[in-house]
Amino acid sequence: MEKPEWPAQMETVLEVLNEGVLIADDCQRILFANSRFLEMTSIPREELIGSDASHFYSSQEWEFLLRQVDVAFRTGHDRYAFFLPRNGGGRLPVIISSRMLQKSGQRFGILTFTDISEQVRAQQELRSANEKLQKRQLEIEEDLRLAARVQNSLTPRPLVWDTMSVDAFYHPVHSVGGDFALVKSLDHGHLGLLVCDVSGHGIGSALVANRIYSATSAHLRDGVPFAEMFSELNRFLIEDINTSGLFVTVAAARIDAARHRMVFAGAGHPPAMLARHGQSPLLLESRSMILGALPDAVEATTSVHVQLQPDDRVVLYTDGITEVFNSRGEMLGVSGVREIVRQASLLPATEMKQAILDAVAD
Repeated sequence: MEKPEWPAQMETVLEVLNEGVLIADDCQRILFANSRFLEMTSIPREELIGSDASHFYSSQEWEFLLRQVDVAFRTGHDRYAFFLPRNGGGRLPVIISSRMLQKSGQRFGILTFTDISEQVRAQQELRSANEKLQKRQLEIEEDLRLAARVQNSLTPRPLVWDTMSVDAFYHPVHSVGGDFALVKSLDHGHLGLLVCDVSGHGIGSALVANRIYSATSAHLRDGVPFAEMFSELNRFLIEDINTSGLFVTVAAARIDAARHRMVFAGAGHPPAMLARHGQSPLLLESRSMILGALPDAVEATTSVHVQLQPDDRVVLYTDGITEVFNSRGEMLGVSGVREIVRQASLLPATEMKQAILDAVAD
């Protein structure tokens, strides 16, 4: 088949391009293919020139290409992603840019083919990496859900005896955190209480909190003096954990119901409150410093002995209660919690916890 004169004049220019170039007439017969196009397809030139382009595609693929040809004829140009068939099988992903020209009453299509196999490969690798990341994220989320259930299982349950009752509330800011509480009793007349706050949030803090939970639980059960308990915990944090910026605050109490006595100790923790009907609560301040920062954080006289009266309420909490802000940016603080506890102490003991939570939320 004789080629038109004007494509022959362009061959020298088209041969030096880094992109594949193909020229076809309005009957989709291939008139010209440059060397780069031949390299991309590995199809011999004699099989291409003069052949119908539809021979290289399935009927469904050709239907798609005809729709693109129609767009090009109507608008004069088109651009889309497709593929080139390769000799012996295989497909090469390309961007096809087409431009329609008219010369001597004939219409021709000039098509350029840009190899995008590297981009496609990169996209596939990225898609695969994203799928792996998504799978890993789901695994992490499931681990976090399990960790949250384990940590929630450590929350003390309400207890009611003849002379004492205990109520508790736990709500982590994140799925898991570093706060926990302990209630231990050898009998209905002796009660051990402990609230601990490990700095930070997330898995790391939760793991440290669970380790401390096990140790302090045994100490409470065995009646270990608070100064000794705090010193052992401080040594563990400094020597075994040895992580900068991780510290612990703790408040603990032992109540002897028969003698109406309580021993209290705190280390860097917000003051506990001893509330009596309608009176401003007595603040029980920490005598020791935060644990995990300094070797000599624990005071030898860290414990305080308190004489109790009937209907006294002891409130232990973490800074999740005090560090609440109102709409004006004012923090509730210890003084605000103290007033809330004073008002709540007028209520029956069974209603006190909810009254405190409601007031903090307000």
